[in-house]
Amino acid sequence: MRLVHNSLHVQVADTLRQEIFAGSLAPGSFVDEVALCERLEISRTPLREALKVLTAEGLVRHEPRRGCFVNEVTERDLDEIFPVIALLEGRCAHEAALRASDADLAALETLHEQLQKAARGKRIVDYYDINFAIHEAIITLADNRWLAQVIGDLRKILKLARLQQLHAPGRLTQSLSEHLAVFAALKARDAEGAEAAMRTHLTRQREALRELARQQNRRLA
Repeated sequence: MRLVHNSLHVQVADTLRQEIFAGSLAPGSFVDEVALCERLEISRTPLREALKVLTAEGLVRHEPRRGCFVNEVTERDLDEIFPVIALLEGRCAHEAALRASDADLAALETLHEQLQKAARGKRIVDYYDINFAIHEAIITLADNRWLAQVIGDLRKILKLARLQQLHAPGRLTQSLSEHLAVFAALKARDAEGAEAAMRTHLTRQREALRELARQQNRRLA
């Protein structure tokens, strides 16, 4: 795969970001610059510029005299990020309830129908993708670029761990119920209700991840 065109380091950053999210570059793994340059057919300069971008996003960390490593999301990271993103996305739901048109709500209803089908089929990857699209749609409807920018930065970090929470026992059904509660508030133009429902949804995601961590620790013990 040969990367060309302008802003090469941006394309390299996009490629590496996708590989991190897909797990091809696993959390904690060493970023082998020589191997990447050979595989992507690029020089060290665009790669190092791309790694600076990913470091600023929190996806990669640089260790002096050792190089770059894919970041791992710690329990402390999750404890610190989830309350913040719950507030921010809650506010998006609040503003979306005030701004959404009938056509916007119809489009959201279609997404929620797809979400229910994925949940019934226990198709977790599909469910996650539709879930992500719903969150993106609500953020877009809020029409607040500052909220969107900060949430986007935080979601890049959470994306490293968020899919896991759907594997917690009963979480898929619970998540669907939470989404439907948010949507019901949006349809009712209930801004405060939508905000509260979204904050609950994000808070329970953190609880599900915490429970998964406890289960993993018990298995290791």
